[in-house]
Formats: sequence, C-alpha cells, structure tokens
Amino acid sequence: MVELVQYLVTQMVTDKDAVHVAESEDGIISVRVAKADMGKVIGRQGKIAKAIRTIVKAASAGCEKTYSVDILEVE
Repeated sequence: MVELVQYLVTQMVTDKDAVHVAESEDGIISVRVAKADMGKVIGRQGKIAKAIRTIVKAASAGCEKTYSVDILEVE
C-alpha cells in the first residue's frame, strides 16, 4: 500500500525528493511533503486528499488490514 501512495503523491508534487511515505504497525500511512506542495496534495477543500484516501480504501478491500492516510508537512 505504501508503494501505491508513494506513486500517487510523487506524480502530483514538484519536489519529488521531499516526499516521504511510511507505514506504522497499526495501518497509518504517513505522507510528508514539502511546504510548497501541500496545496497540491490536499487540493481545494481537501478533494485530492479525500481521493487518495478513497483509492487506498478501495485497494485494501481484499486485505485483512485497514489503512488510513495522514498528510504531514516536512519541517
């Protein structure tokens, strides 16, 4: 699932080197992007972030584990 989120996010952002995707043991996928790319990943009124979460939910339908996506800003 991490590879899917990594691919989706890197296709949207300008600074591809600043993208870091990690998964915790409880199924939370943390996405860190540069401050300048936060708007691109979140989208207007959160539509792109919601779409990413929907894709992850649909892709994990056959899995036993449930995933959630958190979008964070690189410090």
